[in-house]
Amino acid sequence: MKIIDQNLLHTLKTSACVLALAGTLMVPSLASYAEDKADLSLEANAQVEQDTQDQTAEKRKEIIAEAVSALSETRSALKALDEEKTKDALSALEKATGKLEIILARDPSLALAPTGVRTETYDIIGSLNDINKIKKDAKSLLGDDKVQAARHLLSGLASEAVIKTTNIPLATYPDAIKKAVKLIDEDKINEAKAVLQTALNTLVVTQKIIPLPVVVAESLLDDAEKLAENEERTEEESERLSDLLGAAETEIQLAQALGYGEKKDFEDFYKEIKTIRSKSFDGKSGLGFFEQIRSFMESMTLFSQPEKQNNN
Repeated sequence: MKIIDQNLLHTLKTSACVLALAGTLMVPSLASYAEDKADLSLEANAQVEQDTQDQTAEKRKEIIAEAVSALSETRSALKALDEEKTKDALSALEKATGKLEIILARDPSLALAPTGVRTETYDIIGSLNDINKIKKDAKSLLGDDKVQAARHLLSGLASEAVIKTTNIPLATYPDAIKKAVKLIDEDKINEAKAVLQTALNTLVVTQKIIPLPVVVAESLLDDAEKLAENEERTEEESERLSDLLGAAETEIQLAQALGYGEKKDFEDFYKEIKTIRSKSFDGKSGLGFFEQIRSFMESMTLFSQPEKQNNN
């Protein structure tokens, strides 16, 4: 079981696998804006929440009912063995084997059978200066060989939603079930229990990371693009356009500080923001101002979202 430390810079929200992400995600870099710009934060946060919910829902669609059932039957078998009900245990394991065979019959090449999804959201309470100071302090600690102190200091430096999918590894799990059945037949109950417990402890968890600052910036740029295309933009709307671009830039600065992307992506982003400001200056409007910047945003997102895999 993975244990996550909480500190002043790090909060964790976990949603059950059958629930959508609840609550509004707070984005500190936007919250630091003046009170008259608070609506930017509310709109962007709503988009972050929706994006996370959508991606979690997509992962939930991948859950295989037979895999969930096989997992449940394995746990039932282990409980039956604890109660010395070997017949019930064998029956449960027979059902589990049948469910796994159905999965493999449908897709013999399938390596992982998803059984559940949960989302964990990590948020930062602090400014860009706070983050840079922590990074500087951590470097100093590492320079003094104080690795654990640096590790704990850096553990809170994340602003992301992590979608975790629990999977049955089909290369090993069915064999473990068969081995347990053989051990039960040989009246080696403790050994059979150990095999089943090991199988349950070695479920594979894949992770998909959604970098919140990047998602917020994308939402802000969507709104900015609509204003930039408006030929009859008012002075107030032009001011809002400038605020939106500034807020997006602030979010990307946060993403950069947290390492969500490569250096070239950030450099290109800042250059393009400057270009957009120039093109839309003094009420000017037009189409296609934001086409180039989308590719840089996509690069940051892809950099942050590789599927990561570990054992449960």
